[in-house]
Amino acid sequence: MSSALPTTHRALTVPEVMEALALSRFKVYDLIRSRQLKSIKIGRCRRVPADALRTFIDHQLEDAA
Repeated sequence: MSSALPTTHRALTVPEVMEALALSRFKVYDLIRSRQLKSIKIGRCRRVPADALRTFIDHQLEDAA
């Protein structure tokens, strides 16, 4: 599996976010629940906008610096 962020998707599934960040399903939902990672719900499906994932990563990099 590649850990590259899918570039053709505007909204990512939780498994795609898990792969991109190399995190568990629990941790991704924990980030969503704590509002650190923005997401939207469409019906019963949870999606993370690609921009929200990039913003999350950028914010984590700023905090680490």
